[in-house]
Amino acid sequence: MQLEKEITLIYEQDYPEWLEITLNQLETHNLENIDWEHLTEEIAALGNEQKHKVESYLRQLIKHLLIYEYWEAEKYYCSKGWIEEIDNFRSELDLLLESKVLYNHTIKILDKTYLKARNNAIRKSQLSAETFPESCPYSLTDILNPEWLP
Repeated sequence: MQLEKEITLIYEQDYPEWLEITLNQLETHNLENIDWEHLTEEIAALGNEQKHKVESYLRQLIKHLLIYEYWEAEKYYCSKGWIEEIDNFRSELDLLLESKVLYNHTIKILDKTYLKARNNAIRKSQLSAETFPESCPYSLTDILNPEWLP
């Protein structure tokens, strides 16, 4: 019981040390003294962080695809920058979506994320909401394809 309190205290006061201790315990199969409560919390948080990154990159990517396709008045001046942003967000997503779990998550959130991206594109461009489709006009395959632009 005393060791459990000490490990909890380390978690609260010196997180990197807690990580090192916990990793060592896992590597040596010393499972009886692991801080299971915080370890479970940390693993759940890590998964949620990855899902949030996917949603954020996907939203930014779709926003830039929409702006690239529909904001004609600025396209001549800004298209190179938009394409660069599109490439950057695709690259970030490509790394994350090596995980089948995160890829499946992307499929699930595509429609919801599109609506957020559409709202962002409307605010950024100040174009009429009617300019942008109400549902996602792009397939996930196209969205992620580094050679494709609308």
